[in-house]
Amino acid sequence: MQLKDLLKTAYTGVTVNKTRSSLTMLGIVIGVGSVVLMVSMGNSFQNYILSQIEQVGARTMAVMPVGLQKFGGNLQSITLDDKEAVSKLSTVEGVGPVIVVPKLVKYENEEQSPMIFATESPFFQNYGFKLANGRLMDASDEEGSKAVAVLGAKITEDLFGNTNPIGKRIKVGEITVTVIGTLQSQGSALLSDLDKVVVIPFTVGRALSGQKYLSYITLRSKLDVDSQLAERDITTLLRQRHRIDNPLNDPEKDDFLVQGTDSAAAIVGSVTLGLTIFLSLVAAISLLVGGIGIMNIMLVSVTERTREIGLRKALGATRKDILLQFLLEAISLTFTGGLVGILGGTYIGWIMSLAAAKLLGSFGFVVSISSIVVAVLMAVGTGLVFGIYPARRASMLSPMEAL
Repeated sequence: MQLKDLLKTAYTGVTVNKTRSSLTMLGIVIGVGSVVLMVSMGNSFQNYILSQIEQVGARTMAVMPVGLQKFGGNLQSITLDDKEAVSKLSTVEGVGPVIVVPKLVKYENEEQSPMIFATESPFFQNYGFKLANGRLMDASDEEGSKAVAVLGAKITEDLFGNTNPIGKRIKVGEITVTVIGTLQSQGSALLSDLDKVVVIPFTVGRALSGQKYLSYITLRSKLDVDSQLAERDITTLLRQRHRIDNPLNDPEKDDFLVQGTDSAAAIVGSVTLGLTIFLSLVAAISLLVGGIGIMNIMLVSVTERTREIGLRKALGATRKDILLQFLLEAISLTFTGGLVGILGGTYIGWIMSLAAAKLLGSFGFVVSISSIVVAVLMAVGTGLVFGIYPARRASMLSPMEAL
């Protein structure tokens, strides 16, 4: 029997009972669609998080007390002397102390609660802030403890609307400061609104908050230095300064954390990859269930079409022809179900990405070509694996017994 005739016969066998065929394909549709959806959304979230990390700064690092991430941990472990010691390392640059000041900001009748950072001038470059109007803080502002402030784009709009804020005086907590500059819009990064920030000189913020310890230290690894080497240098130095005996490099013993965007990106990549693989494996179970359904319905089809098989054999059809006919029927069911699942999974992923964009800002949907190829191969493979037994059983029927 020619391939054309085999395909035509297989198509007829599948479409003769459309409702049953559609229900049979449902497991394949769900399985393939889930695989495509999970992998694509996993890649989309990974790209989103990595882009957020890159937005902060490729070489940016932070040294913070362990209590910022560990509940009940020490929040008073990083000092100004630690910052001075770290700044002398040959592997880092742009070292600046940061104190987060929990105060309200007020201009006339408008009151806001932005993130207030008391810091030094390296802060702006470390986090990729760019000047929109006026000027940034400099060393003279810090050394002279000048009551000045630089505002993010969103807090500028909230406080002043369309009015030029340069030279205006605002209240930060109990003190009055003069706005000397505004920043270009940065958007959000790592779920933090970088446009709703107020930056004041470190000396002013320390006096305002009364804090003796630093919220964290901001810095960058040098351009020609591996960030992991810089992290190791900082860790070794602070362990010596804090008298921490940690020969096994157990982070639980440290009272500080050293975090860099490079290491964070690597961690995010490995976590999202593992999560995507896990979810895809769970989704692939649907393919197994769908494959069992294919085998079940093909066995029923063989039983129902026993006389047809006998007649075809009596007219000269070989065992190979019967085997290929029923195998093609099983593959056509899984292949069609796979195509529907790919389209459905891609469409649902696109809808989910639109919803995520409304919540997170810029969020691009990444269609995973590799997941589509794998899903198609899995669908066809499912048809082959679960279609062989029914097809072989049909091909083994004796013409006399069948008739």
